[in-house]
Amino acid sequence: MNKKTVNEILKRLDEHYTTELKCYLNHDSAWQLLIATILSAQCTDERVNKVTRDLFVKYPTLKAFADANLSELEDDIRPVGFNVMKAKNIKACAARIVRDYDGVVPSDIDELVKLEGVGRKTANVIRGNVYGEPSIVVDTHVKRISGLLGFTKETDPVKIEYELMKILPKEHWIRYNIQIITHGRSICIARRPKCEECFLKDLCKFHKSACTNI
Repeated sequence: MNKKTVNEILKRLDEHYTTELKCYLNHDSAWQLLIATILSAQCTDERVNKVTRDLFVKYPTLKAFADANLSELEDDIRPVGFNVMKAKNIKACAARIVRDYDGVVPSDIDELVKLEGVGRKTANVIRGNVYGEPSIVVDTHVKRISGLLGFTKETDPVKIEYELMKILPKEHWIRYNIQIITHGRSICIARRPKCEECFLKDLCKFHKSACTNI
């Protein structure tokens, strides 16, 4: 990928979506964001926020999640889908943080991915949004749009993450994710992209084919 093109894309993203870091999952602490991110797998942020609004009142601490009745927790998070697996992971994850990390969510990625229900995507959300560590989060928007822009030909999220780390300056890593989520929701919508409104269309490698094939 041509460095000049990459820099122009990043410049336009900054101009249109600002450089402000905005997390779409509502939270007041690292552990709340961790649980919200686990809940967000194959679910919209909007639905997760509706669930966590009451969930974090009922379970105000990590210890409360660790001690939760599993069946009851499953019912509490049913609207987000995959509630049985997610409840099991959240309870176990909370218990491990309380037991092994004195109730503090770790910042090291190798420690984070040891937690139940936490992969590199979730770990990087925490590192980037809570601890300010340069991190690239590869969600569905980043995976799809990075491919359209020609940043990557990979389909595996981990390989995409490492490829983007080589292409993007560190200061843009977490910002890129947030900007691309916004872009994917407002303009480059998966099933109905608004290509003619897109401020990146002249730089989008697959602009013509994407618009033609949808």
